[in-house]
Amino acid sequence: MRFKKLFLVVLLAMGTLSACSTSNNTDDNASKSVALVTDGKIDDQSFNQAAWKGLKDYGSEYKLDRGTDGYQYFQVKNQADLKKGINKAIRQKYQTIFGIGNESKSAIISAAKSNPKKNFVIMDDTIKGYKNVASVRFRKDEGAYLAGVATASQTKTDKVGFIGGANNSVIASFKRGFTQGVADQAKKLHKNVTIYDQNVGNFTDTVRAQSIATNMYDKNVDVIFHAAGNAGGGLFQTARFINQARPAQDRVWVIGVDADQSDLGRYYAKGGQEANFVLTSVITGVNVATKDIASRSYQDKFPGGKMITYGLKNNAVSILPGQMAPNIWKDVQIARSKILAGKIKI
Repeated sequence: MRFKKLFLVVLLAMGTLSACSTSNNTDDNASKSVALVTDGKIDDQSFNQAAWKGLKDYGSEYKLDRGTDGYQYFQVKNQADLKKGINKAIRQKYQTIFGIGNESKSAIISAAKSNPKKNFVIMDDTIKGYKNVASVRFRKDEGAYLAGVATASQTKTDKVGFIGGANNSVIASFKRGFTQGVADQAKKLHKNVTIYDQNVGNFTDTVRAQSIATNMYDKNVDVIFHAAGNAGGGLFQTARFINQARPAQDRVWVIGVDADQSDLGRYYAKGGQEANFVLTSVITGVNVATKDIASRSYQDKFPGGKMITYGLKNNAVSILPGQMAPNIWKDVQIARSKILAGKIKI
């Protein structure tokens, strides 16, 4: 009888130790877990895709798997469901949760209030007054300035365009940098370049973007830089339609945004020649930011309550050589060096 009692006590003790061990490991892993919540496609060849790449890079560096103890993304149908997506990530015990763009701002604020022990990140916007929220901004104006330099050098008609998405401070930053870059380079080249600009009003209406692009190209614009997110697909459709009916040397150009969008510019020109109408792409290193913030959280150094700005100086903003002629690429690199040296102020 004593033996049976002793055996039972040992079994109970082992079970308790096992349960404690499992719980501690799970909690430890969960404290390193990160999630991305978005209302857009994760493979949008733009902001979301770049953000997700950063989390995958984070997982790879720290040997974490995709899933509840590592990294994951939650894609919801629309902006109204962002709060549901964030709450789902919270229920699955992700510690650091990223919201992409100012569309997720109110959902992040609500979640931060209710979950003070969780970390939240707002990308491309600012949230003040919460110690568990980090705000991330990018020097969009720096990359856009370089796009402006390339545009002023490339245009043959001296008419260029800018298509923005929603009417917000981020798009205003893009426009400001682009306009200054065009103006500075045009002055240097003794050109008089006209800029047409218009916002879609959101980041999803491809039909509206297509209409705006058609109107600009009809005015003899030959280079358009877009910062319209998924809506920018309408611009690419218009450019492809126009270019397919022209010789390659007379093509109109598009400048991509946030990620390398050169694949969207592949087409066959009149006569069957394979060509590409994406002059360059302005890269927003969202992957640099998401990986950096996730790593800080892993090291228990989450920058809660702070705003972190990424730009040219930490390679979080850049521009690709794309289809630029060597002399134009050289001008862009000169401008980049001057921005970094403080000789060009945007």
